[in-house]
Amino acid sequence: MSVKNIMLVGVGGQGTITASKLLTNVLMDAGHDVKMSEIHGMSQRGGSVSSQIRYGENVACPVIELGSADLLVAFEKLEGLRNLAYLKTDGAVVVNDFRIDPVGVLAQTAEYPPNVIERIARCVDTTVVAAYDLALEAGEAMTMNVVLLGALAKRMEMAPDEWEDAIKKNIKPNYVDVNLRAFHLGYTN
Repeated sequence: MSVKNIMLVGVGGQGTITASKLLTNVLMDAGHDVKMSEIHGMSQRGGSVSSQIRYGENVACPVIELGSADLLVAFEKLEGLRNLAYLKTDGAVVVNDFRIDPVGVLAQTAEYPPNVIERIARCVDTTVVAAYDLALEAGEAMTMNVVLLGALAKRMEMAPDEWEDAIKKNIKPNYVDVNLRAFHLGYTN
């Protein structure tokens, strides 16, 4: 198997890093060599966060070059638009239909761009997920990240049981059930 590249992007506090660690564990449990890198930026202040995950038989470097990601998972839609340049021409996006205003918009020095998801969909194969609504349906808004992992797993044609094991191993016991519900809602919607 050749090396595959997945990039997860979002805003600080959305659980991007936790999701990346779950994905990395699932891929390692499946027998892949996996490398992950994280860029936190000003994540504690609501800034951009990204994780790059490379997996396959022999992965030498954790960094994804521009134009080489197979999949982009956007926890916030503007972050998805901002990171499209990382995708291969035949890459795909799983994007959360969720808006978090960046600092410039909050300070009224910039405007949030219109039609973000439509702009993404014009460029690349796109799966849109209403992760916030599904997370609420699961019972906890903070499980948006796991809803998106469910959608990613479906896109990757990976069996849910592999993910269930990773959730059980890596999520605090009190939150396992709600995260399992969130994962399955993301996988089936």
